[in-house]
Amino acid sequence: MKGRDLGIWGFGARGEMATSNYRELRVWQNGMELVRRVYCLTRGFPRHEVFGLASQLQRAAVSIPANIAEGHTRGTTKEFLRYVTIAHGSLAELETMFQVARDLKYIGEGDFDQVIRLCDSTGRMLGALRRTLTKKLRSQKTPQHQHPPNP
Repeated sequence: MKGRDLGIWGFGARGEMATSNYRELRVWQNGMELVRRVYCLTRGFPRHEVFGLASQLQRAAVSIPANIAEGHTRGTTKEFLRYVTIAHGSLAELETMFQVARDLKYIGEGDFDQVIRLCDSTGRMLGALRRTLTKKLRSQKTPQHQHPPNP
């Protein structure tokens, strides 16, 4: 895909979906980076958290790119918006659980700051994507203004 700027989420200049492959979407790629970071950070959690907070963090992180991929693959703006909204909710869960992990001293301030910056970046992308999809959905529902025929 060299030479093609698909934007954050893969829309072309006219608002059409410019890519049929969700893996090309920057927001999905950011989500995958979050997954990798979560798995690295949770390796250092106490053993008793393997099926607790560590597992919840991993599930929430995986949910972000998984929902972007599923929504993109559904093929309709309405469905894509629904799944992007779910991904955004999973991101909020992830951020909250990272705050808990920091408060319990499972991760240090430096690691916390890095992952929260990535969460913030991903959140901005998801928010922009939601706004774009909402606008596109509204324009699809609005009938084109028709002029009455000339007599």
